[in-house]
Amino acid sequence: MGRIHQLDAQTANMIAAGEVVERPMGVVKELVENSIDAGSTRISVSAENGGIDRVTVSDNGCGMDSEDAVNCFGRHATSKIRGQNDLWDISTLGFRGEALPSIASVSKLTLVTSDGTDSTRVKMEYGELKSAEPYPSDQGTEISVEGLFYRTPARLKHLRSGAYENSLIQDIIMKFALSHPEIAFTFLSNGREAFRTSGSGDLQEVLYLCWGREAAEKAIPINMEDFDYKGSGYLVKPEVNRASRNFMQVFLNGRMVKTFRLYKSILDGYEAYLPQGRYPLAVVNISMDPHLLDVNVHPSKWEVRLSKENQLEYLIRDSVAETLSRQMLAPKVRRAQEAPAAAQMRMEFDAFQHAPAAVQKPAAPKPSAVSEPEEKKPESAEEKSLTAEPVKEIRKPIREETVQEPAGQYPERTFPEMTVIGQLHSSYILCSTEQGLAVIDQKAASQRIAYEKIERQIQNNETMQDLLVPLTLKTSDDVVQRLAELNAFAEDLRISFESFGPDTLLVRSIPAWMSGLEEEKVLYDVLDLFAEEEKAGIRRIAGKKIAELASTHAIHACRKLALAEMNQFLKDLSACANPYQSPSGHATFVIIEERDLAKEFR
Repeated sequence: MGRIHQLDAQTANMIAAGEVVERPMGVVKELVENSIDAGSTRISVSAENGGIDRVTVSDNGCGMDSEDAVNCFGRHATSKIRGQNDLWDISTLGFRGEALPSIASVSKLTLVTSDGTDSTRVKMEYGELKSAEPYPSDQGTEISVEGLFYRTPARLKHLRSGAYENSLIQDIIMKFALSHPEIAFTFLSNGREAFRTSGSGDLQEVLYLCWGREAAEKAIPINMEDFDYKGSGYLVKPEVNRASRNFMQVFLNGRMVKTFRLYKSILDGYEAYLPQGRYPLAVVNISMDPHLLDVNVHPSKWEVRLSKENQLEYLIRDSVAETLSRQMLAPKVRRAQEAPAAAQMRMEFDAFQHAPAAVQKPAAPKPSAVSEPEEKKPESAEEKSLTAEPVKEIRKPIREETVQEPAGQYPERTFPEMTVIGQLHSSYILCSTEQGLAVIDQKAASQRIAYEKIERQIQNNETMQDLLVPLTLKTSDDVVQRLAELNAFAEDLRISFESFGPDTLLVRSIPAWMSGLEEEKVLYDVLDLFAEEEKAGIRRIAGKKIAELASTHAIHACRKLALAEMNQFLKDLSACANPYQSPSGHATFVIIEERDLAKEFR
């Protein structure tokens, strides 16, 4: 007798549930997508204990009659496609017919639905149909899911706290609201309203509800179009930025997907305006012919494939860059247009910063990751002088120097003796040294100084400073609900948050290490890290990590300094454990040797 046999429907559905439904958030995603496909204009989600005990999704969509109410629990039963050709023309969010049977196989599920004439209630328990009967209700559908994973204890064990699961549900509902501002969403957490949108179709209003007043007020509309794609949305001005990339949202035909290459396109468009390690806030909705989008990649439908992905990447990148350049008051400086001499100087410093004790022939240089712009503006006389051929000749001997270090050791570094001789463009400090001319980058150096100072102060638990006016921080309801976890997370930083309404936190005092920084931005960084680190299971923030982030808010760059200030700046830099690099790895200074300067005048 053969050993291969056909699995029963219940077992097959439970296997599918492992891919479709990993946690309560997955249940909400699948059910809300069905509600959107049903043409709903109002969708309400209610969760108890983060959806672990119960989650309910109700809508005012088209509903189902009594026959469809039972048939929808059949495996791969769907109203959205009829054959294989339809897989290349999918305009709905759902289409696989797996969600409802998969959810019903691992929970107790109650469905109440009406198409306006026929109303039905269906009860399922862990894959078994318990009852199907007439039941009075308004047009639309309501699905309640209880006891999720109670019969699969291994899956239940790996769920996190109710507060954490609740935060994931609220996050997914906010994404739905951003992708469908024309739908009124309501989220109730343990019976209390946590999030609501009006369904007015105003995306900027949804931005305010999700990301706060400052983001909404500084949002710039963006529109883009080419032969295959059309997009719209909002870019938030780069002075409002975050420590996490979670605030970049791209939706394809109204579908939320994980498209890291498209996120990078947004980031590339912002490149000239953002500090190192910071991320923008942006929402972009892209519409296209469904034939260009393959959504039949994974049962969860998070992953998609685009047939013209490179084209869309370029469209997003260029549109973001052009929109920002038109709106920003300051002139745009593109890194791709950097003078060759400046780029070469940065590469040369990679060798200099290790204070080489020996010289050897370098390995073949890697190709540059920076592409040349398609159109170049006419160079000024000053720019021509920077890129003249003699400069390249000066750099050539330096480029061939590299470091010969003993394996596993770092050479001892001695900070060179420097004498301040002036300042250039309020951004660079010029110093004379025995070797020649030292050029200090104020921004990179100030970040290094701030980083080491902040790290010391965090470790030393220095005193607190009471604020005359407490800081209020707009956040989400789920973060306020997890206040105890947040305060435990930030305990080593000596930051304490208080609840100040359903979606607002209050900070009455700040630790000494935050003095001189942009306190509000640092506190938002802590909130961003809380969301990121919690996903990774990290319960307490690392002092080094927040010090690196906080140092980006040091107010020292692009400021005119008196001679005494420059001398103190130089003294502070020389006292650093690593005065040669910023926390993000950029050079704090370079030295142009005297012999190279001399060649310029021969």
